[in-house]
Amino acid sequence: MSASDTIDTNNLPNTALNHDAVSQRVIVLAIRTLAVSIVAVMLLFLINNYLNVRHQWPGLPTFFAHHGWFDLKALSAPLTKAQVTKGWFQLIGYLGAIALAALYVLLTHKRTLREDSALLSGFAAYIIRASFWTVFIIGLADIVISFLRVEELLSPLVGEEMTEALGRSQYRGVYVHYPVLLLSCVIALFNRSLGFIWLTLLVVLAEFQIVISRFVFSYEQPFMGDLVRFWYAALFLFASAYTLAHEGHVRVDVLYSRFRKPTKAWVNSVGTLLLGLPLGWIILMTGMWDKTSSINSPLFSFEVSQSMYGLYVKYLMVGFLAVYAVSMIVQFSSYLLDNVADIREEPDADHLADKS
Repeated sequence: MSASDTIDTNNLPNTALNHDAVSQRVIVLAIRTLAVSIVAVMLLFLINNYLNVRHQWPGLPTFFAHHGWFDLKALSAPLTKAQVTKGWFQLIGYLGAIALAALYVLLTHKRTLREDSALLSGFAAYIIRASFWTVFIIGLADIVISFLRVEELLSPLVGEEMTEALGRSQYRGVYVHYPVLLLSCVIALFNRSLGFIWLTLLVVLAEFQIVISRFVFSYEQPFMGDLVRFWYAALFLFASAYTLAHEGHVRVDVLYSRFRKPTKAWVNSVGTLLLGLPLGWIILMTGMWDKTSSINSPLFSFEVSQSMYGLYVKYLMVGFLAVYAVSMIVQFSSYLLDNVADIREEPDADHLADKS
């Protein structure tokens, strides 16, 4: 048989289809890896933020500057050997997070985009559920403590020493707010309701009791207004990821509603990559870049309002921005997967982990 008689298998229909299927499969794996990696790196960023601020770990920018990488400005004082070691751990941690995300995708290569979308959407819903229960219980606990303090009823109940301790923001944060946060995380595992309707009702009731107490009983204290602001801020920021999952955000446009489903999916995917995800990362990076940043500074100093008998929740309200950014990053990652699935015309599925 001559060379000219050799069959070119690349021209066979089945071979072309196989190549196309492989290419499509690689794209799916790459998109899944990207979405999972974004969430994994974000979680590691939060862990490193705690290590940097609380335990003086160097962080990647300082670590890179120490080695003179990426043309960063040299440090005024070089890192110690222990800090360099910690810096290596942080760098390897980020690379490891991406590697684990890729490994997860390879080990679950049969999973669809919508299945991973549902997984991430469920994670975002859990973050919001835990946050809702946190602000709900802390709001009630703090208003009781503040009321007893202002009416001088706390000392007879718990003693002078405990009353003085509860008047310090750091003590109340560590021994009242943090345990409530852990309890809320447990409650959120078993209670699937996001509770936004109830939180809306609570905001209305809190405002109503201010009106009644002020105009009927001529009684008003700073903690009453603090509670309304605390719950309302939580409602506004926590509901964003939930609303995105349910396609509830208002779209100010004249074109989108006329697009076909694949075109809408392209618009949503590009918008997620260029606007949605970068917005979440900008909030986290600017707010948690160092110890003096806008989120880190009040969060780690347990900042409170100037009112002596108000709620000790101002630092938590700053933390709402971090919760907003984290939940939106997770939900936008889910949103990306779901829209790519629409582009590929995958069968529709219930991609919301929490319908309640």
